[in-house]
Parts: sequence; structure tokens; C-alpha cells
Amino acid sequence: MKLYLLLPSLVLLTSCSTVYYGAMEKVGFHKRDIMVSRVEKARTSEQKAKEVFKDALEEFSSVTGFKGGDLEQKYNKVNKAYLSAEQQAADVKARHDDVESVSKALFREWKKEIKLYESTELKAESNKQLAAAQARYKILIAAMRRAEKSLDPVLRKFRDHTLFLKHNLNSKAIASLQSQVQTTRVEVSRLIKEMEVAIAEADSFIQQTKQP
Repeated sequence: MKLYLLLPSLVLLTSCSTVYYGAMEKVGFHKRDIMVSRVEKARTSEQKAKEVFKDALEEFSSVTGFKGGDLEQKYNKVNKAYLSAEQQAADVKARHDDVESVSKALFREWKKEIKLYESTELKAESNKQLAAAQARYKILIAAMRRAEKSLDPVLRKFRDHTLFLKHNLNSKAIASLQSQVQTTRVEVSRLIKEMEVAIAEADSFIQQTKQP
């Protein structure tokens, strides 16, 4: 898409965000409060992603041990698990985007307001606090984005398994999935570890930010 076509949307998005932050400040919720709230929501989404992806893996694993019964019903469960994982991955990404959006707005405002200080001592202290906050945020968002990137490889494998089952509902085809599912299990384990790191960083960030 051409850049000039994107510009109106970007301007509108920025304008909407500015109006939203302004309205929230009027009722006592500043960007720092919104930032903490969004980090908490992102952490909740990451925790849910761990469970959703583990459950989806178990659905795929159960298919490889299928001994008989309604294969169509089994496929429907697998497909539902894949769609749930896909939806949760999208939620995780959206929550991370929300954190990044308000953080940029907060730091931009902070830098601008530092210039208003007359006291050099207070100005220096505020600059020091800003640098510390940015450093904490940099660690947090890096962990979040790493965890986010670990979602796509697993989703691609889930999609492959689901499509294969859709067009090959027979015991021979199911048996051929066993090695594939084992590989996917390794990917899910990596995903869970990345999510746990992101969750731990979110906990640390929230605790430090809330400190008086």
C-alpha cells in the first residue's frame, strides 16, 4: 500500500489516541496508569496463551493415538483448538501493540515537559527517572515481542496439521502425523518459556512502576 494512502489513517489513529488519553486524564487516569493497566492486560493474555496453546497441542497429540470412532468429530475438535490458538495469538499481539502505543505517548510527553523545568536539579532528576523508566520498558517490550514471535511458528504447524487432517481423515494419515506433532511439541515448549519470561518481566515492570 502507498504511504500517502496510509497517512490519513495514521493521522486519525494518532488523533483518536490523543483524545482518548486527554479524556482519561480528565477523570484521573494518566498515561502512566494506562500503561500499567495495559501491561497487566498483556500479561493476562500471555498467561492465557500458554494454556490455549498447551490445550491445542494435546488435541493434536490425542489424534495421533486415535484408535477408532468418529474421525470427523475428532477433526472438528482439532480445528476448534487451532482457531482458538489463532485468536489468542492475535489478542497477545494486540495487547503488546497497546503497551507500545501508550508507552511512546508517555515518554514523548515526559521529554516535552522536562523542558519546562526552571530548576536544573529537578530537571536532572526527572531526566534520570525518565532514562530508568525507558530502560525498564525496553527490557519489557523486547521480552514481549520475543514471546510474540514464538507464536507464529507454532500456529503454522497447527495449521498444517489441521489442513492435513481435513483432507486425510483416515488412520494411515493420522499415523503419519506422529513425528510432526513431536516437533510441534518442542516448538510449544519454546513458546511457553518465552511467554513465562515475558510474564516475569511484566510482573517486575508493574512492581517497579507502582513503587512510590
